[in-house]
Amino acid sequence: MRQAGRILPEYRNVRASLSGFKELVETPELAAEVTIQPVDLLGVDAAIIFSDILVIPDAMGLPYRMEKGVGPIFDDTIKSVSDIKKLKIADPYSDLKYVTDAISITKKELNGRVPLIGFAGAPWTIFSYMIEGKGSKTFSEARKFLYQEPAAAHDLLGKITDSTIDYLKAQIEAGVDIVQLFDSWAGILPKEQYLEFGLKYLRKICDAINEVPITVFAKGAWFALEEIGKLNCNTIGLDWHTSPEMARRLIGTEKTLQGNLDPCLLYASDEELVKETISMLNKFGGQKHIANLGHGVYPDTNPEKVKLFINTIKEYKF
Repeated sequence: MRQAGRILPEYRNVRASLSGFKELVETPELAAEVTIQPVDLLGVDAAIIFSDILVIPDAMGLPYRMEKGVGPIFDDTIKSVSDIKKLKIADPYSDLKYVTDAISITKKELNGRVPLIGFAGAPWTIFSYMIEGKGSKTFSEARKFLYQEPAAAHDLLGKITDSTIDYLKAQIEAGVDIVQLFDSWAGILPKEQYLEFGLKYLRKICDAINEVPITVFAKGAWFALEEIGKLNCNTIGLDWHTSPEMARRLIGTEKTLQGNLDPCLLYASDEELVKETISMLNKFGGQKHIANLGHGVYPDTNPEKVKLFINTIKEYKF
């Protein structure tokens, strides 16, 4: 679902030699190394380029830092129309060259063993961090901005969207085989607001990307699954709250579904993990399905549990 390598001792060894998370993201050779680790050590069927969704605001002129035990922090946030005007459309060939360089190195070192997945944050999720300045349970500042400054909100979302389209196209040019959009905070909005301030911009990105398949994962947005199913994308990711049966009913049979095991099941006994993984596979019924977790693997997960999850899927017979 996202970088599984965070759980590996080998990843932590690389991190330990650096000043912090951003140095790893911005060092192409090291980003490539930790991208490939899960392929070699866990046996996953694809690699996901090691990066972060917040490289986009950083490249637009709103830098962030990672604070240990806290997460991303923006020392400056977007508060007004004038703040939005100061931002630029990110140039992926200069501002984000470290990502495309990491992709080029990774593709060469993978040598066709598995596909390489690129990704970006969805505009609403990126907007949320740029307004709020940090992670939040409610993102009330970002949501307040939608009510108080709707026109300015659309301006900012438009800039993020244009930056994201250019960024994803640069990733594709560098060699990724598929791209994924993460709308991590989709579920905190009411449906009508999500359609206006979230889905509208996902649609623009999906319509612009036609070189490779595209996956959309809108966490918590079960209320908009029918509308998400109409996007010009190939795959829709499901979180663990959304049943495969409901998703198929609302989305239809044309799209591939991805997901949706609860990541916390990786803390369960081996027997329960195998049982629930098989149950998940049965519920998707052999239709177009990428077996996966319903969100990212948690950092303190035992790698052996992840291997068991992967091997159970590979050994499964319909």
